[in-house]
Amino acid sequence: MYPKLLYKIAVLSSHIVIFQLLMFIFIIGIFFAVFFVVRSLLTKQPSNKDSIEQKLDRIIELLEKEKRN
Repeated sequence: MYPKLLYKIAVLSSHIVIFQLLMFIFIIGIFFAVFFVVRSLLTKQPSNKDSIEQKLDRIIELLEKEKRN
């Protein structure tokens, strides 16, 4: 009787440990997903500023050429 009971307890314990490890990996995955999304959003803003600056520089160049003519 005792070996069967100990076996059931051991199997249950291993299932609980596996479940906890999977949940831990899942939570870490969510953390990294949020981290990379926020990081990508923050790094896109400077590139938008650069493109706006480039467009403004191009407009200024065209206006200066227009004044010369």
